Amino acid sequence: MDIGIDSFASAMYGSNLTGAEAMEQLLDRIVRADEAGLHFFGIGEHHKKEFLDSAPDVILAAAAARTKQIRLGSAVKVLSTSDPVRVYQSFATLDLISKGRAEIVAGRGSAIESYPLFGYDLKDYDALFAEKLELLLQIRDKEFITWSGKFRPAIHNQPVYPRALQEKLPVWLGVGGTPESFVRAGSLGLPLMVAVIGGQTERFRPLVDLYREAGAKAGFSTEELKVGLHSPGYVAETGTKAITDYYPGYAEQWTKLGKERGWPPVTRAHFDAMVAPGGVLVVGGPEQVAEKLMRHSKALGGVDRFTFQMDNAGLSHQQLLQSIGLIGKRVIPLVNQSVQ
Repeated sequence: MDIGIDSFASAMYGSNLTGAEAMEQLLDRIVRADEAGLHFFGIGEHHKKEFLDSAPDVILAAAAARTKQIRLGSAVKVLSTSDPVRVYQSFATLDLISKGRAEIVAGRGSAIESYPLFGYDLKDYDALFAEKLELLLQIRDKEFITWSGKFRPAIHNQPVYPRALQEKLPVWLGVGGTPESFVRAGSLGLPLMVAVIGGQTERFRPLVDLYREAGAKAGFSTEELKVGLHSPGYVAETGTKAITDYYPGYAEQWTKLGKERGWPPVTRAHFDAMVAPGGVLVVGGPEQVAEKLMRHSKALGGVDRFTFQMDNAGLSHQQLLQSIGLIGKRVIPLVNQSVQ
């Protein structure tokens, strides 16, 4: 199992940091993840004051110049409101800078602020994504493109440059809980990244089964149908310390987010249920976290990649650095031992 981090590039408001200082700390954390032996670091995409990730490919390019082996990608790139030509060009450039370490995780986006910002209509939410994903995959696979659609001017035998260093730039499909999205990923033979941020992870097993069934029906091998899991999490030296560090900021941040999305406020009982063995939050000491990752993998019929969403609970830069170090030093070896 590959293990990594996804970040929304928190602007760290209330911490007396400037945007430049918060960005420098983020880059330091990516370097730390690289040095600690983590496999992947992803940057999300938002267009809000709380986050600095409106141009994730730029952040990733800066990280590529400072790292050596960690894979770098989006988490997720909001493809519905982006031009697939520019998306490919940006990540192909990242691939060249990083010497073949770039990936794209493409999705429709759970936040909708980019739609009015870039002049798109939410009623076209799925149609936009389907069309733009088709074009992105064509560009990924062919140098010269002839294509026409509803939402973008046609392309007539035009080449797209630069080309990625990797022969086939990895494109994952980021999904939430819509069955059609799981079937789409399987039918296209794309690796799947499932965002599970609440409840019990095992409830997604029927959807993952749909993905694998659709992929097999379309003729793709088991090895091609990779499954990734993205969930909130944090690792400290002990389980008690992890919860003490994580709960206050998590409750504050997710209660605030809940007001925007219609969720109830976070209570301690709700939090404890999600930290419990079947719950989605991967919060604890290294042994607890490793056990939970293996439990999640078993519940979903196998997980190829897990990414911690970690900078969403008001944790300090130092706490995040320490957690990344523990993942590399303690969690990854424990997980590797479990799968041998």
